[in-house]
Amino acid sequence: MITTDFVPGSPCWLDLGSRDVPATAAFYGAVFGWEYKSFGEEGGGYGLFRLDGKTVAGLGPLNEEGARPAWMLYFRTDDAQAAAKAVEQAGGAVRVAPTDAGEYGSMAQLTDPQGGQFAVWQPGETEGGVELADAPGSLCWTELYTTDAAGAKAFYGGLFGWTASDVPLPGDGGTYSILTPAGQGEERMHGGLMELPSEHLSLNGGKPYWHPVFATADCDATAAKVTANGGTLQMGPEDAEGVGRLAVCVDPAGADFVVLTPAEEAKG
Repeated sequence: MITTDFVPGSPCWLDLGSRDVPATAAFYGAVFGWEYKSFGEEGGGYGLFRLDGKTVAGLGPLNEEGARPAWMLYFRTDDAQAAAKAVEQAGGAVRVAPTDAGEYGSMAQLTDPQGGQFAVWQPGETEGGVELADAPGSLCWTELYTTDAAGAKAFYGGLFGWTASDVPLPGDGGTYSILTPAGQGEERMHGGLMELPSEHLSLNGGKPYWHPVFATADCDATAAKVTANGGTLQMGPEDAEGVGRLAVCVDPAGADFVVLTPAEEAKG
């Protein structure tokens, strides 16, 4: 599970770049009940999504040339500079060099050797990060679709110390690798990765990509809100044995995410 007690290598933040921030804020407000508060021009048009007074994600203008609207997942690090250097040495790339965010900390946006984009966050005087996780309307899992599972496991294992445990998927669905921060037990599992051929990754031009999974008390009702507000469904809603009921969603701008009602709640 994802918690707000962040350890090195664990997911700690996520944000979304949009070409139409007000429209995107309205969509996620309708789907999850999130409230958006912008920092205004001084904050570069960036702002925060909140649910019941707790920060769950960020939203700002999409400024990267040629980039598609997509959720960016941030993983906790003690040293953003060292992480960026390690990524380059491992064959990845630094898209946004380590950037100081004052008292809050510093961040860097990176690309793994297979092409998957992610970010790291080094906290400053305060820990920072999401204030709600593993609850309806908040981040509960992270997932990487990659063209090279072995390469991705080696890369992220070297960078963050993640351990990966492989689980066979039903039928001939291949293998799903469950990721856990270094030195942590199964209760801190935070994500998974799965190998897919490039033709199944058309949403990102055939390149690997990360996406967030948001918890919901009612997958079907949330999926209906997605389509009612201009989004689409790539898959589901459908049941995944031992996991719960889920749907793979795409917002009106093309950013993908998953909604999940965990198995216990799906039954009840």
